[in-house]
Amino acid sequence: MFNIIMEISKYLILIMIVIYTFECFSVFGYHDAYTKMWILRRQSMWMFMIHFLAFLTIFLNQQEVKILVFYVVQVVLLGAIILLYSIFYPKVSRLVVNNMCMLLSLGFIMLTRLSYDRAVKQVMIVVVSVVISLFVPVIIRKAKFLPKLRILYGVVGVAALAAVIVVGRRDNGALLGFEVAGINIQPSELVKIVFVFFVASSFYLSTTFKNVVITTVVAAAHVLILVASKDLGAALIVFVVYMVMLYVATRQPLYILAGLAGGSAAAVAGYYIFAHVRTRVVAWKDPFAVYDGAGFQIVQSLFAIGTGGWFGLGLCQGMPNKIPVVTTDFIFSAIAEELGGITAICLILICVSCYIMFLNIAMQLQDSFYKLVALGLGTCYIFQVFLTIGGVTKFIPSTGVTLPLVSYGGSSLLSTLIMFAIIQGLYILREDEEDDIERQKELRAKRRQKAQQTGRPRTNGTGAPKRTAAGNGRRKPQDRRQNIRRT
Repeated sequence: MFNIIMEISKYLILIMIVIYTFECFSVFGYHDAYTKMWILRRQSMWMFMIHFLAFLTIFLNQQEVKILVFYVVQVVLLGAIILLYSIFYPKVSRLVVNNMCMLLSLGFIMLTRLSYDRAVKQVMIVVVSVVISLFVPVIIRKAKFLPKLRILYGVVGVAALAAVIVVGRRDNGALLGFEVAGINIQPSELVKIVFVFFVASSFYLSTTFKNVVITTVVAAAHVLILVASKDLGAALIVFVVYMVMLYVATRQPLYILAGLAGGSAAAVAGYYIFAHVRTRVVAWKDPFAVYDGAGFQIVQSLFAIGTGGWFGLGLCQGMPNKIPVVTTDFIFSAIAEELGGITAICLILICVSCYIMFLNIAMQLQDSFYKLVALGLGTCYIFQVFLTIGGVTKFIPSTGVTLPLVSYGGSSLLSTLIMFAIIQGLYILREDEEDDIERQKELRAKRRQKAQQTGRPRTNGTGAPKRTAAGNGRRKPQDRRQNIRRT
């Protein structure tokens, strides 16, 4: 009986996530607000049904009441996120909220299947992160001084990364963070957001050659400190984000060519300087040749993806726990193995849908500072997705970064939720700008209408101009002056 339920739920989950993903893009084709809202509400229904079927399968496999209790907690949490955003920020992008909750629910499903204790911690982190992120949109909307804090952004970013080198805790050969009251903090995740604000504020101030050089020096300091900490994934993200923002702000191809040349030279130097970089490159080139060593992780990931096929083995039917650090760096492989390649592709498309919304907001914003912020955060998000999925599929060497909102991780989860909240704040700003434009149009239309009415000569009902008290049909000089002032 369990096998029948598992097979049915597997295909139902597959069908519903395909429909959900299709609606992520089809909603852009509708201009009617009622139709859009109906599609977005239907998306929420698909998400909760996928979540229910997945936890039903896990419960039938493990037969533990705590799974049911944990499921109810997650439903309340996801429902509260949607409800709170709808109440406090009715102008937010509902598609971004839906995608955020969908990615979180997929992470909850796989983490509960892989490690119940880590799933509980993940839910607790999400609760705290959501409470913090709910204050972000109003700050973005009300704080008009954000473009003026360039020095503060630069100092905070460099100081936070430098603190890791001084008091950081080594993890797998890299200095990634430190513990405070038993909580592991990875500053590089939050510094990525601060760095985007620094670059945006700097180019908002000026795009002269002198200012570009100053900004590049500070950006290079961020990258070099991350390289010294051996956090090469974060260093690569910061470098790419800066290159994209630099080109968009200046429209100078020479800057990009110089940056790519410098980045390529730094990559070659890093290969010869850092042993673990050479190890990852060797494992990427031929992981089966070093299967007993550096290639074990990527080989297990490829086995998992290949075994899952298009439709997956079903929840609790695979062996994803054989992949090292599967809950963080390689959770995409676990999803592909048990939920199938089609589900994995849909996951990628959902992330792309988020990125499209980020770009859409960036293109429609009038203020260049907020435009650059939206572009930088979108680039940071989608490039991290690319690094994670590219690493586990052997498309590129593994960089050790997490899949945003899906992988286990406190700092990564907090920074991504703040990033999405900032985007929502920018979306509200865009809506405010459109409302202001509409009000200005209406005001101009009323003024034109009033001008036409006041400028039309008054008649006596027969079509002839109405005579003045003098009886000669002419207006007094002071009447003409008053009419000019009213116009």
